[in-house]
Amino acid sequence: MTTSEPPAPDPTTAPPKDHGRAGRDLPAAIGSAVVLIGAILLSLFFWKTAFMVIVVAAVVVAIWELHKGLGAKDIDIPEQPLMLGGAVMVVVAYFWGAPALVTATAVTALVIMLWLLRRGVDGYVKNATAAVFTLVYVPFLGSFVALLLGEGGTSPALGFDLDDLGVRGIITFIAITVASDTGGYVAGVLFGKHPMAPVISPKKSWEGFAGSAVACVAVGVWLVTAFLGGDWWVGLLLGLITAAMATLGDLCESVIKRDLGIKDMSQVIPGHGGLMDRLDSLLATIAPIWLILHYLVY
Repeated sequence: MTTSEPPAPDPTTAPPKDHGRAGRDLPAAIGSAVVLIGAILLSLFFWKTAFMVIVVAAVVVAIWELHKGLGAKDIDIPEQPLMLGGAVMVVVAYFWGAPALVTATAVTALVIMLWLLRRGVDGYVKNATAAVFTLVYVPFLGSFVALLLGEGGTSPALGFDLDDLGVRGIITFIAITVASDTGGYVAGVLFGKHPMAPVISPKKSWEGFAGSAVACVAVGVWLVTAFLGGDWWVGLLLGLITAAMATLGDLCESVIKRDLGIKDMSQVIPGHGGLMDRLDSLLATIAPIWLILHYLVY
């Protein structure tokens, strides 16, 4: 009589690894974050144009992810005009400012609607609406990063230049948004008991939001006064608005994924999931941060 060993689990059907309350693979997530932030800082310090290349690449990947995700609901947005138009929007915003961005956005929207005419009547409204939504959500909001960097001029000269207002603004934008995510994550893991929106995002708590607000205000006041030379109350305002907008951005992304029936937009960033899973708060905060810095600090 022989005893057979139990069959090995099928890796394609095995349940995902449980990462506890952290909800993610922390070593992989931290390693990915370090690499991404390192690339961003190096490009900002030594060649601003390289940072614009990173922004364009992020826009293109985010559009690809949304195209893939929307396909789960039989929505087919036109990738080519969205990617090309999105890249143009970022570039013109950097070199020629807000009026050029508005014009490029309008032209891209019209091109998208004309492009979809080739497919005929069936599904036109659905696909055109989703495409224009994608246009505003990703490249339009993402182009405010280019507007913020352009505050210091658009010279592509090489050299470490922390005196550049645009570079300082981008560092402030990234730091305060990261502070929001980090403060909310830590407070949520340690103290989270009261769900903020259990149907949309069960792990998001009011305690986490409080941690996000505290971290944003602290970093905002410090950076605006010590790094940008502005008034403390501007830093307070910046922190509160960033905490609120980052939370709303995360909730909106969660709603989109739940509606589409997917967990992550993709798996392009180890430990984080898709690029859109990390851009949600950044896209939501960049426009108000640009407005506050542009009109109250610069």
